[in-house]
Amino acid sequence: MSCFSIDNQRILVVVAHPDDELLGLGASIHRLVHRHGCEARAVILGEGLTSRSTTRDTERWATDLAQHRSNIAQAAAAVGYASTGIYDFADNRFDSVDLLDIIKVVEQEKEAFQPHLIFTHHGGDTNIDHRRTFEAVITACRPLPGEPERTILACETPSSTEWQAASYPQPFLPNFFLTVTEEDVAAKIAGMEAYEFEKRPYPHPRSPEALRLLAQRWGVVTGQPLAEAFMLVRHIG
Repeated sequence: MSCFSIDNQRILVVVAHPDDELLGLGASIHRLVHRHGCEARAVILGEGLTSRSTTRDTERWATDLAQHRSNIAQAAAAVGYASTGIYDFADNRFDSVDLLDIIKVVEQEKEAFQPHLIFTHHGGDTNIDHRRTFEAVITACRPLPGEPERTILACETPSSTEWQAASYPQPFLPNFFLTVTEEDVAAKIAGMEAYEFEKRPYPHPRSPEALRLLAQRWGVVTGQPLAEAFMLVRHIG
């Protein structure tokens, strides 16, 4: 697309959980940062762990939550995020807080960072936190005069997007692809392997083997060796 530049962009990635900033787009972020001079910031809205208990008890999970935050830093370094914004909305309970509270966080991050390009979740994921994040981003990024962002892209999240029911009315139908290299995919996998509580063995979708297969799958779709897939939500050229 001649009207779409990916060089020297300020990229804001707004996701629900630690590891979501890698799963669907980690190889692309590595490419954009290391070969196109982009600056990327990851905003992670939720703490990502406490739903594994029957009730939310942050004290019980305090040690693991601290480790999770340490893993965020390791993952960010692996793919090249320049900075991160970490929040503590309750894991898998985003529907228990007012959407406006999430919107306000996105608005504040957008105002401070002034991104040209925003990546976020696909609005039809099976995970409620992903859907609420998408809604918050779209609301916070209404195309008003003076808005900095020109492009919004929705990414898939392995172990959520593809697990949605086929009958769900919002399937992931990618129409925008970024080619990536073996080095980019290796950086994404290294970042995911830093997440002690999220990495999984094959054939889980978050396993190293599955993540590489996903890049190969989208490469086959586009006639390239490797790629990542997105839905173009909005582009103002």
